[in-house]
Amino acid sequence: MDKNIPLNERIIFALDVASHAEALGLIERLDSEIKFFKVGLQLFLASGFQTIDELVRRGCKVMVDLKFFDIPETVKLAVGQLKNRGVTFATVHGNDPIVRAAVQDKGDLQILAVTVLTSFCEDDMRAMGMTGSIADLVLLRSRKALELGCDGVVASALEAGPLRNELGNNFLIVTPGIRPGANVDDKSDDQKRIATAKNAILNGADHVVIGRPIRDSQDPIALIHSLQQEIAEGLAAR
Repeated sequence: MDKNIPLNERIIFALDVASHAEALGLIERLDSEIKFFKVGLQLFLASGFQTIDELVRRGCKVMVDLKFFDIPETVKLAVGQLKNRGVTFATVHGNDPIVRAAVQDKGDLQILAVTVLTSFCEDDMRAMGMTGSIADLVLLRSRKALELGCDGVVASALEAGPLRNELGNNFLIVTPGIRPGANVDDKSDDQKRIATAKNAILNGADHVVIGRPIRDSQDPIALIHSLQQEIAEGLAAR
């Protein structure tokens, strides 16, 4: 797998806003520095393909993060709506038949399997009746997803290192839950398994997903430059 990823595509900016107009304002402000954007449930329900098509028209890459989870045939048909539209990544979050359906007719679209949400912690695992660790579950789901034909996985920085050690380098790891500097210690954050961009890259991530820290920054461009410097340092130290 070609991993020659430009620095301006290492950060995937999460367009977690309520309208196409809000998204467009952020895109126009940031796309001189970032060329990869994520469209999730909120924005997709608000704007459909409008924002996705605009990003593609501008030459940006797009991660459509809808976490497909339904009967296999429905998932297959949903993936079919995304392929050939210029989308780079789409996410699936399900069992073997669901994942198999997602990769069955994906064309140039790259399918990422969501392993365990970064809002989950070990206590959440116990509450769901699971006895193993998050790390074990992420490894199990990642191995199976790659065997079924996924191009990569979505996993926290905490699991990226073990995944690389166990499964090699020939797949993508996209890591959400990225927080700059002191924000890593913010106990009010709804993300529980978080890390800095540098640590995520050091641990083996290919892309980091960042939304609120950039969106809410007083100087988002300066923060992006700082994050990209962290990423460059992480890559150099790998």
